[in-house]
Amino acid sequence: MKGFPDLPPLWLLLFMGLAWLLARFLPLVSGVDPLMQRLGVLLACVGVLFVFWAALWFWKKKTTIEPHHTPGTLIVEGPYRLSRNPIYLGMVLILSGQVLWLGALSPAFLIPLILAVLTVRFAVPEERALLEAFGEEGQAYLKATRRWL
Repeated sequence: MKGFPDLPPLWLLLFMGLAWLLARFLPLVSGVDPLMQRLGVLLACVGVLFVFWAALWFWKKKTTIEPHHTPGTLIVEGPYRLSRNPIYLGMVLILSGQVLWLGALSPAFLIPLILAVLTVRFAVPEERALLEAFGEEGQAYLKATRRWL
């Protein structure tokens, strides 16, 4: 896909659109449960907060947030103590919240799929970039902190 901006938020939007389409036209099992919808909204809100909390650290450290760019600083504080990919984790929480809110089974299959896309297209290449940019310090961080949780 030459010319396609390969950015995680665009992938999230794509998956959210697919979730809506699946819930609307191929729900498999559906049922709106107000408790599940509230849980979905809560999960999505936690995901949004996680994304912003993690993004704030890029601003604090004055380094690029764009994937596929060489990192200027190794961030190991804040949410990066819990996960090497808190922004992507937040995106998975947002999609998971939407799936609960939609109340259909079919979109649930998208959750492991977005995890795979974010891992292969972004997390693994970023880990290689961290190793190249920060050597032993990067290796220590990768060893000490889980990819997801």
